[in-house]
Amino acid sequence: MEYRIEKDSMGEIKVPADKLWGAQTQRSYENFRIGEEKIPYELVKVFGILKKAAAAVNREIGVLDSERADAIMAACDELLAGKLDGNFPLAVWQTGSGTQFNMNINEVLAKRANQLVVSRGLELFIHPNDHVNKSQSSNDIFPTSLHVVGILMLQERLLPALRTLRMTFEQKADDFKDIIKIGRTHLMDATPLTLGQEVSGWAAMLARDEAMLSSGMEFLRDLAIGGTAVGTGINSHPRFAVMAAEEISRLTGERFISAPNKFQSMTSKAEIAMVHGILKALAADLMKIANDIRWLASGPRCGIGEITIPENEPGSSIMPAKVNPTQSEALTMVVAQVLGNDTTIAFAASQGNFQLNVFMPVIAYNVVQSIRLMADTMKSFNEHCAVGIMPNRDKIAYNLQRSLILVTGLVPLVGYDQAARIAKHAAKDGITLREAALESGLVTEEEYEQYMDPARLVKPRE
Repeated sequence: MEYRIEKDSMGEIKVPADKLWGAQTQRSYENFRIGEEKIPYELVKVFGILKKAAAAVNREIGVLDSERADAIMAACDELLAGKLDGNFPLAVWQTGSGTQFNMNINEVLAKRANQLVVSRGLELFIHPNDHVNKSQSSNDIFPTSLHVVGILMLQERLLPALRTLRMTFEQKADDFKDIIKIGRTHLMDATPLTLGQEVSGWAAMLARDEAMLSSGMEFLRDLAIGGTAVGTGINSHPRFAVMAAEEISRLTGERFISAPNKFQSMTSKAEIAMVHGILKALAADLMKIANDIRWLASGPRCGIGEITIPENEPGSSIMPAKVNPTQSEALTMVVAQVLGNDTTIAFAASQGNFQLNVFMPVIAYNVVQSIRLMADTMKSFNEHCAVGIMPNRDKIAYNLQRSLILVTGLVPLVGYDQAARIAKHAAKDGITLREAALESGLVTEEEYEQYMDPARLVKPRE
């Protein structure tokens, strides 16, 4: 491998000749050979947006000349287009402020901007700190990136997948609205409901999660940019913070504002922890839905078997014709990962001292992973499971008629105790509820038909 010599305040270091990064990136690359987890690519892209916004604002304010600003912005455009991929090698496990990652971005953009300047025949030098990082600090740009990447990934990836799955369940709820089945609580028989009502609960869970996410993510619109080192805004123009938020809004198409208190926005990670907490709530609902579906499809002959799910792949290497609820299994494994990520994020958000949180790279990694996994698994679950759910009407009718809990319908007529005696009589003698009720002498055939009509048991009594 060929190398070139780069310099920084600590001296000289060899850098691979085919890479655009500089000395500080190389030092981090060599000093933190920990694990395989890299700073997420989504964060690289967001930093490209932030650096472009900063260059544009610095030019407008008049603290950065147009030639340098234009070259930096052009380099940012190449980063956003994927043309600079392969130049962002740093581990998550680095400085807690993300300084080395910020410098990785600064160095790559400066190097590429200098190449663009030379190609244009201009004689000037673009410095990673003095120009690309102008009016910024790692301490405000990294917290800013957490909020921006959160908003963009939620809006572009997670919420569309969530809405699609919700709409699938809403359609299924309507399709199944007249199919009466036995309910279950504590995994035991309970009073009846329709399959549509059951599925409507899943749809409503997702609708409520969507509403909570949409509300919670509003807190991510406050940006720390402009606070620089400790929140005072040292070495930045007084108008930079507000203008940067406006430019980021313009570039992303999302509304962002300058955080009203930079001391809070730089040291606290409460907003991102709160939003991930809502993701945890969504994950909990998805776990519940996936488990309901695999229970209802279980068997199919020797289990509940009240619904069928798509048969996507063989389920066993030894048992022919076995098909498993693999989409539920994949989804619930994602949930397990997200719940673990939430614990990491909550702990990380509590750490740091005075003006800075020093767990930001691991927060970023886990937030991005959770949103990515949740979006992907909901899309997969919808396409390969939910849309193909169908009722097994024969099994639903069989289970409904066998349940003794239907006797609850007689309680308004004969009372709880007498209804219990009727059910126990039916169970002991192996007869139907109808036979046991009529034998009790407490119920006429006409009354039984009236009070035990399943269609009247799935709604409030009129």
